[in-house]
Amino acid sequence: MATIFHYSLPPSLHAQSRLPLSRNVRIINCVSLDQTRNASSSTAATTSAANDSLRVIFAAGGTGGHIYPAVAIADALKSLNPKTQFLFVGTAKGMEAKAVPFSGYPFVAVPAAPLTRPLFSLNNFLILPYIITKSTLKSFKILREFDPHVVIGTGGFVSFPTCLAAALKGVKLVIQEQNSVPGIANLVLSLFADKIFVAYDSTIESFPQRSKCVVCGNPVRLSLMEQVSKTVARQKFFPNVAAKEGLGEAMLNECEDLFIIWQTGVEAFSEMESLARNHPRVVLTPFLHALDLAYAAADLVVSRAGAMTCYEILATGKPCILIPSPYVAEGHQLKNASLMADLAGSRVIMENELDSTILRTAIQEMLDNETLMAEMSKRALRAAKPNSSAEIAQQILSLVNNREVEL
Repeated sequence: MATIFHYSLPPSLHAQSRLPLSRNVRIINCVSLDQTRNASSSTAATTSAANDSLRVIFAAGGTGGHIYPAVAIADALKSLNPKTQFLFVGTAKGMEAKAVPFSGYPFVAVPAAPLTRPLFSLNNFLILPYIITKSTLKSFKILREFDPHVVIGTGGFVSFPTCLAAALKGVKLVIQEQNSVPGIANLVLSLFADKIFVAYDSTIESFPQRSKCVVCGNPVRLSLMEQVSKTVARQKFFPNVAAKEGLGEAMLNECEDLFIIWQTGVEAFSEMESLARNHPRVVLTPFLHALDLAYAAADLVVSRAGAMTCYEILATGKPCILIPSPYVAEGHQLKNASLMADLAGSRVIMENELDSTILRTAIQEMLDNETLMAEMSKRALRAAKPNSSAEIAQQILSLVNNREVEL
């Protein structure tokens, strides 16, 4: 059984690239398209910070690629220091307003607005400064009331005013950059940051103050690292197929169909549902809450090239086809996809080259080449840093303990 995990592509592309549903079955997961530390030093930092209640603010929002790394770091800090108090800052209408409370952390909203393109626009010169000023003042109030020991920014336009307020107030500031090349906000904030955590060695070259950078990989949620069997994961998405006549794993391996788990995104869901409603071999959803099971079920991932998606692919060791979005600022996704091709041999298809024949051929060529799939999986796992969250948490505790505060 070939299971494909498919991260969302634009609606127009979805309609063109209908995948064949009569091939040897595998499950493809389609998703929206160390440094070594001294063990005694890390233990000392953890013990010192655990003496009392550490207060941490996270500034993150906009997309899951900014939110979930923050949640992963918070989980790691909580594991090292259960007394830690957390507060997440984001926008009232962003996905963080639901995702953060769902993850069990308190959340407060501040006004924010993105930098628009082109850069020399009326919005950026007149409206944006007003909103940033308003958000920074609100962030000052939050900082005064919560009195954090450290502020951690993981990106998204909402992180800028909160991190700026922290820098102006003299609060320890940490930023975490998921992309292979940083955006404008993190480049500016890096001038004030005490530590800069990056995912890749090559990213260091993009920052003016390289001595602040620490290569730790991207923080991946612990649930993605848990060992769930392919059989159990597939039963979650295709219970009727997996249970049919009690065939279980044999059915999943011997079936002559391609099974697809497809996260469409909210905007594309209605159109895609009208094309694949009630199809027995397609699971269609605007958002995957059981992302860990989707990765576990999949043989192949077809996806956009968002920074965290790429790192999740590395951490789970999945062969992948990446279709970088041409609409993301500063060409981040193309750079991420190129790096993935170098690190894990990922297949990259540009959107202007894509049609149903090219995508179908690429998928089948990969699924038919078990040696290639195994090599891609091996390279991906070798490139990943599975202990990223814990390492970042330990470094944050060390940073805070070096400050003249009572912990």
